[in-house]
Amino acid sequence: MNTSSPQSTSVIHPEQLKKAYKAFQQNYPEYKKTKTIDDLRAKQYSRLDKLGQVYLDYTGGGIYADSQLEEIGALLKNGNYGNPHSKNPTSLASTLLDEQARKYVLQYFNASPDKYVVIFTQNASGAIKLVGESYPFEPNSRYLLTFDNHNAINGIREFVRAKGAAITYVSIIAPELRIDDTQLQNQLSKHSPKGNNLFVFPAQSNFSGVQHSLEWIEKAHAYGWDVLLDAAAFVPTNQLDLSVYHPEFVPLSFYKMFGFPTGVGCLIAKKSALHKLRRPWFSGGTIQVASVQGDKYSFAEGARAFEDGTINYLMLPAIEIGLKHLNAIGIQTVHERVSCLTDWLIKNLLELRHSNNVPVVEIYGPRNIKQRGGTIALNFRDPDGKTFDFHVIEVAAGTFNISLRTGCFCNPGAGEIAFGLTKKDMTECFDHEERASFEQCILNVKGKTAGAVRVSLGLVTNFSDVYRFLQFVKTFLDKQSVQ
Repeated sequence: MNTSSPQSTSVIHPEQLKKAYKAFQQNYPEYKKTKTIDDLRAKQYSRLDKLGQVYLDYTGGGIYADSQLEEIGALLKNGNYGNPHSKNPTSLASTLLDEQARKYVLQYFNASPDKYVVIFTQNASGAIKLVGESYPFEPNSRYLLTFDNHNAINGIREFVRAKGAAITYVSIIAPELRIDDTQLQNQLSKHSPKGNNLFVFPAQSNFSGVQHSLEWIEKAHAYGWDVLLDAAAFVPTNQLDLSVYHPEFVPLSFYKMFGFPTGVGCLIAKKSALHKLRRPWFSGGTIQVASVQGDKYSFAEGARAFEDGTINYLMLPAIEIGLKHLNAIGIQTVHERVSCLTDWLIKNLLELRHSNNVPVVEIYGPRNIKQRGGTIALNFRDPDGKTFDFHVIEVAAGTFNISLRTGCFCNPGAGEIAFGLTKKDMTECFDHEERASFEQCILNVKGKTAGAVRVSLGLVTNFSDVYRFLQFVKTFLDKQSVQ
């Protein structure tokens, strides 16, 4: 068999692409309803095709439209905006725009301003940290979370431990990597009646694309839990309607939704839950008054008490611009498009076989589009079933101008279950005196891998993108991995 590395030669034949697209349209007639996105891509995202790039890292970050930059650029060029912590003309101009953005966030997610507030943060992780450090954990409290969570959610456990509260993980089940419903139901029923209880889960996995049931929010409420719903990977291609679902806390990052601006996220919080939080410190912008000699302080009301220092006031207007951009396209149109392309890609990836009938890829998580998003985690296998180093795949993809992601995607729990890593495997990782990387931790665990390849589809993904990725995968047919 050929043991050479895949070459960065063109694998796209225009006539074959045209033929494949025609067959795709016949199998997915609903895709035609999303044609407006093709027109939008040609006008507002033309740099993708001009540069010959295939962007498949939408879970890592979105792509911005030309019009977003033009609109925020014009706004900044034609006005003067100062620090909003004042009442002077430029300060008031900033405050007006920032409050408009705050109002539009609530409107976009159908969140009643009587029930919810928007707290601007650096990103979703910053929003999660706000909850973790301020939630009133105590020895009688419980923190319940799933294996499938971003590291920022796992990180809350350090605040929980410091306050003597209990931490419980609910497992996910391979190969679908969905929550163990029986175990979760059992744990929810064991809430602490004498303490505060916080349940956390992602609406969509940033590892596997699994969409966990939002019905768990009200089930948790029925048992007396507060709920933090991590929506960061969900909202770029799905509608989150907070008039239907009512979690106490919703963290998200705007750049994952529409690419620009980076460095801005938010926590959408119920006003009733916000009153529970107790911040461990104060800073400029968060207090009503503070005294050195009096040695006391009092927090400002509402969202202001949680926005440390000066908010990113010049970029906040870009949030409203981005959300209006998504509204004009229609999030359901984006969802339909991503669902069609994801289903086609999964089916075609699973059909790829080496000459000896060994599958070319292993997909972690759902192998169909049911209750899943456009994020696909996979590993490449050689004819002997050995796994290609994901670093090799990332480098090879780069030579084809394909942007994808590799590793465990800041979601170790989902990865450990997907890769068959045991508690013993991971405990031994920390028994060494020297700090090791995740890959080094399991180098000696026979037959197991430390990470995967992740492709994620989004706002302006088109058929050519997924077709070109499939052709790239085909270059590994009958190739031998180097161990």
